[in-house]
This record gives sequence, structure tokens and C-alpha cells, in this order.
Amino acid sequence: MVLAELRHDEQRRAVDPAAGLLRLDEPVCRSVDLPQFGNAHARKITWRHLLDQSSQWEGELWSKPTWADAQSTREGTESAGGPPGAGWACNDVRVNLTALAVTVLLRWPLPEALRERIMEPIGASSGWSWHGYADSAVEIDGRRIAVVSGGAHWGGGLWINALDLARIGQLCLRNGQWGGRRLLSAAWIEEMWRPCPVKPNYGLSWWLNDHRTVWPKAPSTGRCARGNGGSHLLWVDPARDLVVSSRWGAGVESLLAEVSAAIKPMPPA
Repeated sequence: MVLAELRHDEQRRAVDPAAGLLRLDEPVCRSVDLPQFGNAHARKITWRHLLDQSSQWEGELWSKPTWADAQSTREGTESAGGPPGAGWACNDVRVNLTALAVTVLLRWPLPEALRERIMEPIGASSGWSWHGYADSAVEIDGRRIAVVSGGAHWGGGLWINALDLARIGQLCLRNGQWGGRRLLSAAWIEEMWRPCPVKPNYGLSWWLNDHRTVWPKAPSTGRCARGNGGSHLLWVDPARDLVVSSRWGAGVESLLAEVSAAIKPMPPA
């Protein structure tokens, strides 16, 4: 999640994740005041738990309970009733909770933050948009701010063309720099691709192919953001200086394998 590093100060500058407004291993309740983080279990949830999907938060948000997302039990990696960090599940309700928490932390609508801090500097088009639900909003400083949905199971989500998505991948490939300007810290990129302790093929909202468990035929050096079983894909392979953006693809694994085979990996630095 590239927006999680942002801070809302006068400069709105990129910062090291250990020094910025968001501290990955700090409980979320210390920096945002939301009832969703008010009970004993939720007070132990850190920002890292939210971003690597190991929070194990249970509840209801925007009229959607966590149990409604069937993919939570698909892989059998949830630790039902267990503490944060003890189990993993891809759950859109929890992703929506992350979007809410980051919005309150920044006190800034996420589409505006994404546009100003990322999309405009990388030369993206004006055709993308990011939506929530009709009832997903929070009051901050006396004004109603719409909260986007992190996933699109019930509508909303990020609407973006393949080229603009590839630009985001290129920003990550360049360790957060674009045209000589630093938009994200290199330390944050490293954290995004650090394996989750209970789900080693997952980082901070990115899939990691280190052990070829995500795409067995694709290189182990690749990382990807994917949706709908991989038919929507952003693939980044630093070893090949490669970004692949694919939409509604069939045979995505074969695509990655064939494209990667045509590009010789760069020698280690």
C-alpha cells in the first residue's frame, strides 16, 4: 500500500516509516481514535498487522461483517479467535478498516493524497478514480470525508488503466524515486516486500514470489499486487528491471514466465 507512508504536514514529504506519522509496529489505537480499535484484542493491532493482513480483527464495518468475506477461510491460514499476528487472511472488510484508519491518521481523503503525492508526480492520466460505498464516511474536524474501499467485493475500489498502474509499479521498481525526485523512501519499499511472519509469500499488501508459491513458473525475484485470482495484476521484478501490468488476463502465469524468460536478469550489484 503505497499511501500508508504519507504524513499530512506542511511539506507532505516522503519519510522513513520508522520516523513518520505511521509507525509500523506501533498499535493503531495510539495514533487514531476509532471505536473499531477499542476492545482488548483490537488495541494490540499494529499498522503492520493491518497492512500484512494478520490483524485477525473481527467486527462489522459499513454494514459488512468480517465473516461475510468467504476468502478469509479459503487458505486455512486464519487463527480463529487468536491474537493479532498469529494468523493471516485476505479479508476485504479488514482492508476497508485499513483505509478508514489511514484516512483518520492523515486527516485527508485518500484519493486526494494519492493524486497529489503519487499520481501527479508520476505523470498519470486524469482518468483514474477511487471510490467507497454510499455510507463509508467519517467526520474529521467537523467535515464529512468519504472513505474509500480497499477491495471491490461490494463495489467501490480503485478504477485505473493499465498504463497508470504500470507507472505505480515503476515507482516501486525505482525504490520510490521518479525523475530524480523521491516520492517514497527506499526503506518503505523494503518494508512492503518484507515477508509476513505467518504468511511468508505476503508483504505489506504485496504478494512475494520468493519461494515460487504465488506463481511457480514465474521468477522468484518478482513481487505482485493482484486481484480477482490474478486476472488483474501488477508485477514488479527488480532483477530484470521489469514491470508487467495485466488486465482480465487468462494464463497470467504463462505470460509472466514467457516475458521473464525473454529478459536476462541483471548481475547483482
